[in-house]
Amino acid sequence: MRAARLIRMALLIQSNPGLTAAALARELEISERTVIRDAQALQEAGVPVRSARGRAGGYSLAAGYRTRLTTLRPGEAETLFLSGLPSALRDLGLSDAARTARLKLTATLLPSVRRAAESSVRRFHLDAPAWFREPSAPALLPELARAVWADRTVALSYTRPGRDGGPPSTVVRVVEPYGLVLKAGTWYAVARVPEEREDGGWRTYRVDRVTALGPAPGAEEPFVRDPDFELAAHWDARSAAFARTLLRTTVTVRLTDRGLWRLPAVVDGAAVADALASAGAPDAAGLVTLDLPAESEDVAFDQLARLGADAEVLAPAGLRARFRERAGALAALYRPGPGAAGAGPAAD
Repeated sequence: MRAARLIRMALLIQSNPGLTAAALARELEISERTVIRDAQALQEAGVPVRSARGRAGGYSLAAGYRTRLTTLRPGEAETLFLSGLPSALRDLGLSDAARTARLKLTATLLPSVRRAAESSVRRFHLDAPAWFREPSAPALLPELARAVWADRTVALSYTRPGRDGGPPSTVVRVVEPYGLVLKAGTWYAVARVPEEREDGGWRTYRVDRVTALGPAPGAEEPFVRDPDFELAAHWDARSAAFARTLLRTTVTVRLTDRGLWRLPAVVDGAAVADALASAGAPDAAGLVTLDLPAESEDVAFDQLARLGADAEVLAPAGLRARFRERAGALAALYRPGPGAAGAGPAAD
């Protein structure tokens, strides 16, 4: 642990000459007293660390000296590709490796290129989780990530939600974990079940539903990856197909121009694409009728209610009745009258 910290300290000083003990303490998350002790340890190891007092002082390396610690290890290089996702790195247990990799890379750059790299980091950042939602960091995620890095076949226990109101069930699967995907704050594992032939054996598991994880019996060697597998392409294709499997109800709806424009903001992308493909020409009043796929009438009610008077449900009859009932309740609630909230000239 200390050796890794000393390497980081030497790289920090090389990349940023003049760092104070306070700045190094903040970066390394240690005390200033420990910084002083670590600087002495580096000197004893032959690294010519120099310190200067005063406003222009700080730690630096002897003129012309550069460490030979800038060669990236494979794990550090791999984490560079995730460096725009700090929350993901924390969840995967890779924060320290990413920081060390960035320091090694920075130490090898010319000053002008280094300034450009630092400038881009200050200006661009990818924040994957959705608003108003705490990102999920399942307990078994780091262990599963290690299996992904090592191409290690694992046995996992997985809790499946109950169907039609039934209780959840737990299944055990031996899988080859190919990758991890962070979608709107939720982690998913893409894996192949070797003995299953349907659909190539590809399965997707929510990591927060994995309750146990361990080595697969008899699988001591890494599995051989399919060289044609691309995680991003696989995820795009499967997620789009999965979204369509959820659309089990069709709602016929008439929309104003404004409702048509706002539809993508309240309905999932796959449903919008199918709905727009079914749209007819505008009628004499400029209204467009289309068939909207939906997960259920309940979901459709919640989605289309956000469009207000810009959407009129024509079918199914039960859903239209629910909107009629909602409209009546709203009209009664906002009808001006004696004692009503907001009643009076302004309300009229």
